[in-house]
Amino acid sequence: MPVSVARARFLATLTVLAVVTVLLAGCAQFPDAGQAPWRERPDLGAERAPQPELPETGEPTPAPNSGGPSVPPPCVDPDPQVVATCLAPLSAVVTLPGGQAALVAERTTGRILRVAPEEPPEPVATVPVDAAGDGGLTGLALSPTYAEDQLLYAYATTGGSNAVVRIAPGDVPKTVLGGIPRGASGNRGAVGVEPDGTLLVATGDGGDRAAAASPTSLAGKLLRIDPFGRPAPGTPNPASPIVGSGLHAPGDVCADPATGVSWVTDRAGPRDVLLAVRPGEPPGPGAATSPAWTWPERPGVAGCAGLPGTLVVGLEGASAMFVLRPTPQGSFVGTPQSVLAGTYGRITATDVASDGLIWFTTANKGGGGPVTPTDDRVVRIRPPSGGASGAD
Repeated sequence: MPVSVARARFLATLTVLAVVTVLLAGCAQFPDAGQAPWRERPDLGAERAPQPELPETGEPTPAPNSGGPSVPPPCVDPDPQVVATCLAPLSAVVTLPGGQAALVAERTTGRILRVAPEEPPEPVATVPVDAAGDGGLTGLALSPTYAEDQLLYAYATTGGSNAVVRIAPGDVPKTVLGGIPRGASGNRGAVGVEPDGTLLVATGDGGDRAAAASPTSLAGKLLRIDPFGRPAPGTPNPASPIVGSGLHAPGDVCADPATGVSWVTDRAGPRDVLLAVRPGEPPGPGAATSPAWTWPERPGVAGCAGLPGTLVVGLEGASAMFVLRPTPQGSFVGTPQSVLAGTYGRITATDVASDGLIWFTTANKGGGGPVTPTDDRVVRIRPPSGGASGAD
């Protein structure tokens, strides 16, 4: 190859290399000494889950395990003796066989609920009621043969009168004794079971004292009936269930298993009274005028419960429980006392379970006194060991 041709090719090659060098210098950038060291490949880690953005509530989110005071959920009472909470004002309680559960009545709603520790209240039945004044669902009792028939008896104020109703499982309440006069007041009533299995009913006077004294009116009376509402065998008049008169606003009927006596509480106008109804001894006309015990201070007697040698009475107005120690002869021994004063508020119904514990209810809502966030409540306690006032 001639030298001139070779020289020309060499110079062309140098020119191409120079152009490529200039182009690379203008496009490529490399880190300088002042930046982070260049790495051939980045370090890859586990992929992070997306973090949602929560809406702002205006309140700080509490830190877990912050050590601050714990706030119980609504309707959870810190008192371990409280069985059920956040109910309507309660008027009656009967414990069920076994002693681990009870039925309670809401006066203003007519609901009957089964309650037990650590269980939510369970509706059992609803009795249509008119709760105006002191009326509504005010009495509750188990059938004398409850273990076989599961029947309940209740005392209720309806649109036109007061009545004793029978409730069968899964059935609507049926009236067994109606036509009990109602009025603007004096509609409270109670039903209980005497030791011989007879139903004993205490009726209010409907605000009419004359009706309570009338031998033909069912107002203000003590009645003995059979499970079908008929006069029980042994009543003075076989055609009438009336065995006593002169009541005003009875609170409860309860039996004393030790003596066979049935007790009736009544707000008898100028005083509150406790009546004793003995087996085979009709109280007779004017029974409320010869009570076994009286409270001149009118504490608002309500439910009662008889234990062997002890009788407890709920005091709705005085927000306490009264404890008496009756004898088979009809007198009382020891010094009666008021207990639980102001502890649970207005105590209404009481009953004693087969295990010896006392169940009682409250009616603080609408009662004019203090109301706690968990009212109204069902409470279960050991029998009190003592209770003031006295017999006249």
